[in-house]
Amino acid sequence: MPDENTGTVATIIGDIVGVSFVVAKPNRHELLTLADDPTVKLEVFSSTPSDIVYCISFTDPAKLYRGAKVVRLYETLSIPVGREMLGRVMDLFGESLDEAGKINSTKKRSIYGRPPNFQSAKITRELLETGIKVIDFFTPFLRGGKIGLFGGAGVGKTVILTELMHNVAVFHKGISVFAGIGERIREAQEMIEILKNNKVLSSVALVFGQMNERPAVRLRTGYAAATLAEYFRDEEDRDILFFVDNAYRYIQAGNELSILLNTIPSEDGYQATLTSDVGLFQERLVPAGKGLITCVEAVYVPADDFTDAGVQSLTPYFDSTLALSRVAAQEGRKPAVDILASTSGLVDPAIIGNKHYETYLEAQGLLSRYTYLSRVVQIAGEEELAPEDKVSYKRAKAILSYMTQYFFTVSDQTGKKGVYVRRQDTVDDIFDILSGRFDDVPTEAFSYIGSIKEVSKSWKIR
Repeated sequence: MPDENTGTVATIIGDIVGVSFVVAKPNRHELLTLADDPTVKLEVFSSTPSDIVYCISFTDPAKLYRGAKVVRLYETLSIPVGREMLGRVMDLFGESLDEAGKINSTKKRSIYGRPPNFQSAKITRELLETGIKVIDFFTPFLRGGKIGLFGGAGVGKTVILTELMHNVAVFHKGISVFAGIGERIREAQEMIEILKNNKVLSSVALVFGQMNERPAVRLRTGYAAATLAEYFRDEEDRDILFFVDNAYRYIQAGNELSILLNTIPSEDGYQATLTSDVGLFQERLVPAGKGLITCVEAVYVPADDFTDAGVQSLTPYFDSTLALSRVAAQEGRKPAVDILASTSGLVDPAIIGNKHYETYLEAQGLLSRYTYLSRVVQIAGEEELAPEDKVSYKRAKAILSYMTQYFFTVSDQTGKKGVYVRRQDTVDDIFDILSGRFDDVPTEAFSYIGSIKEVSKSWKIR
């Protein structure tokens, strides 16, 4: 007689496994395993009108075969949580990926948490200073908000994430949770070494599902990291900085599974459930109760196409967006930010103050004018500009040069010590550039400095 605790493998299509349960079908997200190989992990993904449930495989489907006996575990995927996770690197299953031995946390949580209800969510209007000039001035960062770092491959998204982790740990004494979704193993190892060398690894908990993992693992890695952040927010009332590298890979993993399930695609060939998939993840990462989760998410832009449907599905969740530019990187400006393409919903005098607001508007207008003037200069040369345009052109170049900055986390590569610049200092410095105080100083003098006081000393400007 059929047993309600067991089923049999009916179909195997890549990472999608059809399992037949004659008596009672398991619930969605329930874990299954093989009776003769408990290392195999399947998760119920969807059901059918017949006795078949479709599962996603967390392990190599080569271990499966038709007719194999499958056992219900009556539980969902859980991970260890708690302070013991700080300084540790683990995978989706809570297994250690570092060399520090087994993770000994006694507390566990299911990775399928629920978003906070409307009443418990809270809104803050306090800025989080990052020490990175271009972010603090042009795309200010809200405590409890979300910021997206958009860019193609190799423009510096991971470097900015790592620097933010460093600055939060060193200058704000905060803790961070990092979700590594679908990126390269080499990059993950480099990040861990950088955090360790800069003595901030002990303030960060890292969860990785790398590029070589099954799509099911990559899809759920973000949930596991979110569960860690939720624990610190809800149980310890801590303010958490939550990092994702890369949010686009989360979407990509879901798309891979939807193709195997033969579901009808939506716009640009993405899964029909794209919007809800993104929402399930993003809505968990919000301020609630006494704690805050502040998110910084790197978003890979395929073929540098910012209109891609996958990229656009993430945009509504961000308070600020930082667009990274390959052109800026080639010009030697790092961080390679396209200032005019970057946006912020926090540019409000009630939030950032009147001086910052007015200086921001003037700087944005000047850089917009610079875009036009630079094309004229390329064709006719700078000497053909009108006198007032020459002044605008030079001040805009000075601002762009001033926004370059050495980072702590890559000091061993640049040979230069990193700098942390207070937001108010950045506002005052830009104000001075716009006022004409430094019109006689070559624009190259502003490159990779901290405060503009360095220029004042060198050129004896009062």
